[in-house]
Amino acid sequence: MDATKASESAPARPFHVLTKPIGPICNLDCTYCFYLEKEALYAGEKKWRMADDVLERYVREYIVGQPGEEVRFAWQGGEPTLLGVDFFRRVVQMQKRFGEGRKISNALQTNGTLLDDAWCAFLTEQEFLVGLSVDGPAELHDRYRVDKKGQGTFEAVMRGLRFLQKHGTAFNTLTVVNRANGSHPLEVYRFLKSIGSGFLQFIPLVERQAPVALKVRGFDFAPPPHPAAAGEGGVTEWSVGAAQYGTFLCAIFDEWVRRDVGRTFVQLFDVALGNWMGLGSSLCVFAEKCGRAVAIEHKGDVYSCDHYVYPEYRLGNVMEAALGAMIESPQQVKFGADKSSTLPKYCRECTVRFACNGECPKHRFITTPEGEAGLNYLCAGYKRFFTHIDPYMRVMADLARRNKAPAAIMGMLREEEARAGGGGVRGRNGACACGSGKKFKKCCGR
Repeated sequence: MDATKASESAPARPFHVLTKPIGPICNLDCTYCFYLEKEALYAGEKKWRMADDVLERYVREYIVGQPGEEVRFAWQGGEPTLLGVDFFRRVVQMQKRFGEGRKISNALQTNGTLLDDAWCAFLTEQEFLVGLSVDGPAELHDRYRVDKKGQGTFEAVMRGLRFLQKHGTAFNTLTVVNRANGSHPLEVYRFLKSIGSGFLQFIPLVERQAPVALKVRGFDFAPPPHPAAAGEGGVTEWSVGAAQYGTFLCAIFDEWVRRDVGRTFVQLFDVALGNWMGLGSSLCVFAEKCGRAVAIEHKGDVYSCDHYVYPEYRLGNVMEAALGAMIESPQQVKFGADKSSTLPKYCRECTVRFACNGECPKHRFITTPEGEAGLNYLCAGYKRFFTHIDPYMRVMADLARRNKAPAAIMGMLREEEARAGGGGVRGRNGACACGSGKKFKKCCGR
């Protein structure tokens, strides 16, 4: 396929591809990893590496398919650093060849255990953003993030972090919130800040055990529920509890909103503020519809989503079909629309639907209080969290609309709490602490 044909099939709207150039192959054996089992999809595979012809076709089509001036690549695994630095040198060369002057950026998600001087010098030189997977301090991180011998990986990750810091490589952290660390929110949050992370992602761990038939085929975890056939399902012992996750988020938010707004960026909080401002979600799980974020495997197979890498969700292969055409295919359009159209009545009538939108369909396997299928397992936690942050988000959204920094809320809260501690509260006729010069009742107290 030439660039002209690829261009003709390019979507009018941007889309995102999570690139798996080494498939599910990893040097670790994390207890909770849902992707390791994807080896069963490629039985007999011996070369777990995206071939140069597949890589070239993908890089070219992805660049051509993006309507904007900036193209963002995301590389994940498995563990992508197993491919070696030279693989990504070829990636950068291809991006320059097909980029035609457009701004190309790269993000690499890694467990950090293989990082060294050579890796970090390259990542810094080419301005890669590194996502470092770390689940908290040693005793929490090592609970589930283990190597092939079952040994904890915390020290190896911290060694990789030191290489990132030595070379000034831009990085953020991704933390899987599970049954163990989910009970220690402030310990996790403060630890991540202490190691220099300024941008934090918290991913809730929710996995169900696979039925016997799938276990025989090599799958340990159940596939996502069918939109029309969700039902009760037991989760693994390491999955975070719904109420536990809500408590986890509330505890971190309460500290963040008083100390760290504008200093430490928590992805979920930033996304929530966008929803409170009416801007819509920049994160697929909280968007009204999905379908614009697909995954590509090392063989060039494209799937509807990173969490839907199963045969029934395969859209095609980049060597046989245009990437843009797969994104706009009826199958994928329906997949994205089902996120909204299959919401149960309980969700459609929820006061915080605008902030949650039912979250990821992968987690919709319990029933509503009325017995309707399709409720998100994490519903109770999200409902508590979004209700809890509502008054703070209203204030920060109002500050932003008036071209004031949302961080001003920290000063407002300090003053409010100081007055309350002194036996009084802010009078509604007093000056607003945001610095507008207006009375509180006419400003942030509206």
